Formats: sequence, structure tokens, C-alpha cells
Amino acid sequence: MFTACELGVFDLLLESEGPLSSDAIAERLGASTNGMEQLLNACVGLKLLGVEIRSEGGKDVICRTPDPLSSLFLKICLIFAFFHHRGTLPHNCHAFPKIMANGSEIISAISLKGASGLAQECISLHPNSTATIFDLPTVEQMAKEHYVPTEERRITFHEGDFLKDPVPEADLYILARALHLWEDDKCLQLLEKVHKTCKPGGGVLVVESFLNEDKTGFPGAQLSSMMLVQTEGKERTPTEYNKLLTAAGFREIQVKKTGKLYDAILGRK
Repeated sequence: MFTACELGVFDLLLESEGPLSSDAIAERLGASTNGMEQLLNACVGLKLLGVEIRSEGGKDVICRTPDPLSSLFLKICLIFAFFHHRGTLPHNCHAFPKIMANGSEIISAISLKGASGLAQECISLHPNSTATIFDLPTVEQMAKEHYVPTEERRITFHEGDFLKDPVPEADLYILARALHLWEDDKCLQLLEKVHKTCKPGGGVLVVESFLNEDKTGFPGAQLSSMMLVQTEGKERTPTEYNKLLTAAGFREIQVKKTGKLYDAILGRK
């Protein structure tokens, strides 16, 4: 809300004659196109803005509209900002910057546990299968020490950087919460590498938080997309992931919406 207020997003929409696309809003406010799209998605998720799909130049364009409650939220936001600058907010409102200061360690811990848990779930469901966790050396070491039992022989590790190093051959590659960290070109680079190495008849399973085609969805996914502006990634729609998989050479694309935070899309070689 602070960022949208400071940039003048609400003022622009309230003064406009109709809904505006994210490109138009970014251009008028002199902001980053990608960053503005993620900011608007977050505002839609928080019910600060509405969404309307309009046809422009023969294609559908997602436009944002002012929500009837926008003016109320604006007032609340300004009051909150007033107290924030006076330093009279409760102490726990200042915890987030401290968390972000140690963000790399926190993210590494979460990623490690997730990959290890996913590998253990796979071999549990398919007892005759094996799983390989591919990650950076420091991450692999932590996983070995804390999350994978030493006696478990069906889970192995392969150290490397998937954007630079070759990936090991496999029947199925699971990219869980990986592609959303990167811009389209790097996602395509990784998917093409996976497609090249994947055994014939195999495939790739992408696990992410999908946005709806109009960029609405779970607020958590939209807020996560906004935070990813600090890197270079974003949350995507099934259609956007479909295009990346298809461009990398995968076929028979299947989308599974779970109705929860994480969804999946499968592509076959």
C-alpha cells in the first residue's frame, strides 16, 4: 500500500476515465513495467484494486480498476504511515526488516527442507524409485546433515549450479519453487537444458503458485510475486508456464490446479 500510494497508483486510477493496463500505468508513472505489474497484482490480491479484461488491438488486455473501498484503504494507509514516521508503532511492526537481513539463511533452510521432504515423499510413493537432489554445495551439505537419514540409500546428491552446470540424467525432473525466481530467458535456459538431458519418454514437473489468467489468485501468490521484484522473477499463470515449457521442447502439457497455494504443470519429452 505504501508503494502504491507513493507512486500515485490510486490517484491515477481514480482520475482516469476508465480502467488502465499495467503498461499504461507504468508509463504514466515512470515506473518499471515488470515491477508495476507485480505491484498491481499484489494490490488486487489485497482487494485494493479490481480487475477487468478488455479487448485492445484484437487481444485481451488485463486492466486494473479502482475498488469502491480504495479511498478508505488510502486513508487507513496514510494514517498508518503517519504513525510509522512518528515512531509510535508497536515494536513487532519493526521485525520484518530484521527477518529480511537474514533472508539468505532463512530461504536456504526452507528450500533444503522442501527438496529433501519432496524426495522422501517420492521414494515413499514409489518404493522402486531413486531420487537425486541437485543444489549448491552448501545447501547439499546442510541437507545431508539435517534432513536426509544417512542410512537412506535411495536419495543421492548432485552438487552444482543448474544455470551453469550440466544436470544429471533422469526420467523426471521436479522443479519446485525454482522457476519463479528467474526471468523468462533464464527459465527457458534451464528448461532447455533439462529437456536435452531428460530420457526419452520422461518429463518435467513444475511446482509453483499459479496466478489466474487475469493475474488474480491466492493473495499469498500475488504478494510473493511482488517480493520477487527484488530478484528478477515473478509468479506466472499456467499459460505463461505452458509457453515456456513448449518453447523448451516439451509436449503434452498438463496443468493441475490444486485449489491450494501450490499447483503443478507437467511437460513430456
